[in-house]
Amino acid sequence: MNSNNENLHISLPLVLVLLCLGGCQSMYYGTMEKFGVEKRDILVKRVDKAREAQQDAKEQFASALDKFIAVTGYQGGDLEEQYSILKDEYDASLARAEDVRSRIDDVKDVADSLFAEWNEELGKYTDPNLKRASAQQLKSTQASYKKLITTMDTAEKKIHPVLNAFQDRVLFLKHNLNASAIASLRNQKMSIENDISALIRDMNTSIAEADKFIDSMSKPEA
Repeated sequence: MNSNNENLHISLPLVLVLLCLGGCQSMYYGTMEKFGVEKRDILVKRVDKAREAQQDAKEQFASALDKFIAVTGYQGGDLEEQYSILKDEYDASLARAEDVRSRIDDVKDVADSLFAEWNEELGKYTDPNLKRASAQQLKSTQASYKKLITTMDTAEKKIHPVLNAFQDRVLFLKHNLNASAIASLRNQKMSIENDISALIRDMNTSIAEADKFIDSMSKPEA
């Protein structure tokens, strides 16, 4: 069986086995390899999932910014509803942030396992030319991966300061449902806008890097 899809249609007994394995990734990888899914395939799949998670987070933070700006311009009387809107946006942003972190961790886990295995198997070659070619391919892949994971981590680290700032303003509005609270938020609009814009730029860079990595891993080896 030859498949690049990590989500195989497998038998119920195997599903139960995988569930029993829990978080034991090494056993999981070994089981998947028996079904023709190599760590390389899983890495590509997980990078794609991480890319999707960052895309979703980027769109959510853009939505949160729009709602925040709308609330700062609000001049009605029902501020409870405005608080609820911002609280919902914060909760959704937090959930997206947690998904991004989880997806990046998944990428790191399989990448570490792949590179360790690849490096170990270099010692099994008897043909020096093939060994040299494989070593060069490993070095190239590791360099591409390092660039990818650095951009992912850079973008992810900017999420939490934005979330903290957003949470502060949501809490402030919760306990100060009046016009002066809205005016105070309005004065801080530029700061939030700049932070989220910077975050979105870094996420776009990370998403583009993920696309490049997936493309390079999908090309047949020379």
